[in-house]
Parts: sequence; C-alpha cells; structure tokens
Amino acid sequence: MHPAIPIAGVFIGCGINVVFLELLVKEDPGSGNLVTFTNFFFIALIGFVVTAKFGTVKPNIGLKDYFILVLMFFFSNLCNNYAFNFNIPMPLHMIFRAGSLIANMIMGIIILKKKYTLSKYLSVAMITLGIVICTIVSSTEVKSTVPPPKDGSEAIQTTPYEDLFWWSLGILLLTIALFVSARMGIYQEVLYQRFGKHSQEALLYTHLMPLPMFLLIGGNIYSHLSIAVESVPYQVPLIGLSVPIMIVYLLGNVASQYLCISSVYRLTTECSSLTVTLVLTLRKFGSLVFSLVYFKNPFTMYHWVGTILVFVGTLVFTEVPQKIIGAVSPSTEKKQKVGKDKAKQKKTN
Repeated sequence: MHPAIPIAGVFIGCGINVVFLELLVKEDPGSGNLVTFTNFFFIALIGFVVTAKFGTVKPNIGLKDYFILVLMFFFSNLCNNYAFNFNIPMPLHMIFRAGSLIANMIMGIIILKKKYTLSKYLSVAMITLGIVICTIVSSTEVKSTVPPPKDGSEAIQTTPYEDLFWWSLGILLLTIALFVSARMGIYQEVLYQRFGKHSQEALLYTHLMPLPMFLLIGGNIYSHLSIAVESVPYQVPLIGLSVPIMIVYLLGNVASQYLCISSVYRLTTECSSLTVTLVLTLRKFGSLVFSLVYFKNPFTMYHWVGTILVFVGTLVFTEVPQKIIGAVSPSTEKKQKVGKDKAKQKKTN
C-alpha cells in the first residue's frame, strides 16, 4: 500500500472525528462516555472479526499483561471524557493532550532511569510553558459549568469562584489522564520488547477487554444515549429518513475514529517513525486550527504563542527538524568520501 493512503486516512479520519466530537460536546457536554463506549464497541467488533478471526487466533501477548494495559487505557479515557463536564474547551483539551511528552519524560526518568540530552529538556520546557500560558489565559475566560435548562426556566446562578473551582477540577483530570497515559506507553514499550510488536492485536484487546468495565458507568451512558435519541430530528438526504441529530454525529464520530486509528496503525508499518511523528503533529495542529475557525472558539494571541510553543517543542523533542536536515543535506562522512573519490580520480588522470 502506498504511504499516501494511510497519511490521507489520518488527516481525513482524525480531522473529521474532532469535528463530530465537538458537535456532540456542544449538544451534550457529558456525552464523552457514550462516545467512548460506542467507539470501543465498534473497533472491538471489527478486530474480533478481522484480527482474531472470531476468537480462533490466539494472542501473542498474555491476557494478564493486556488487562493491566487496558486498566490504564480505560482510566485515562474516562478522565479525558469527564473533563468536558467541567467546561474545558476543545482547543485547550487538544493542547493539553499534545503535551504528553512531558509526562512521558518524567515517567521515563522515574521508572526507566532514562537520561536525556539538553535539547530534550529544552523542548519539554517549551511544551510546558506553552501549556501553562494556554491554561492561564483560558482560566480568565471560564464560563458557567451549569448548562441553561432546555424547558425555558431560569438558569441556576453560580459564582465565578465556583466556576473556576470546577474548571480547575477539569484541568486536574486532564493532568491525571496525561500521566496515566504516559505510564501506559512505558508499559506498552516493555511488552513490545518482550513479545514483539503486534499493533493490530493490541488495538483489538485494548478495546475489547474494557467493554465489561462500561457496566460501572452504564447508567451514565444510558442517560446520555436518551439525550441523543431525544435530540432534534435530522432529515437524511436522498433517503428521507428522520434521525436524531446527535445519533448522526455519533455515527460520524465512530466511523471517522475507526478510519483515524486504523490509518495510524497502518502508517507505523508503511513509514518511518519520523514520518509518523510528523504526520500526527501536523494533524493535531490542523485539527486545532480547524476547530478555532469552524467553531469560532475564543483564541487570543497568548493562545497562539502557547500553541506554537507546544507544537514546535514537540517537533524538537522528536528530532524531526534535525532528521529532515540530515536527510536533505549530505552527511560529513559523505562529503569526505566524495572528496576522497575526486582526489583519487585526479591521481589516476
């Protein structure tokens, strides 16, 4: 398969997914768990049929190891979803999640006793500063966390201090999710070293095994599914069928999420890690800009400064600029070899 196909899948799938997610969150800020469950169920179903061949193919990595991985994966997703309940805007949510390198570095130093170069520390400092700037600026724009009632009655009044408290709780949830996700990445790295890389298998079991855990929040999922079913009806073109608008958004989110995540996994087998990192970074930045323009989210000059610091810091950390320069310009050894070849030719002449 040509690399352009999964790259296009990443940009199209992940970009559309962000749009549908924001549409859902704007309609119902608490719909995160419903979205996560439907995504997990669909991806697990496809994987069970295609990868596990209806359970006939045994996993290469033990189910006990997958269970530990799944617990961290499930918990980090829950924290990220509940953050939307506390008035965390989508742009800040995306910027925060782009700062996962900070948590990865800290976890790597503590658990794996890793040592990093000065450029790595500088890049993480840039990312940290960028997130801090965006968070501080966003804290001055916190609105009420209590949505206005749909029956037209008077809205519940909250004080700015109450709104700031709940918003701070949302930031705390994002921070916890960041570090749990980083710990999960390190554990996954250890598993890959022991058993080899089995990306499609990992995709299946990290989505299949958490499904029973959703029973713990079954009431929350059902209540938000009811909200989705009772949303404004939408007339589907050509078919003439009337479907609740939130169900349309949910189906669009599920389909685009599968295209997004399957393209990312396929990209890791078709391209180098440099290309994958560059594509994912550009995709996140593109999704953020689209969200700002299309949904007209408030974004000041300070937000832009923080955002640029985060994404430039990410590129520097992953050594994308250095590798691109190295790929474009010949190395010193190559130059010396060319010089020696020319000298030999002169001697023979």
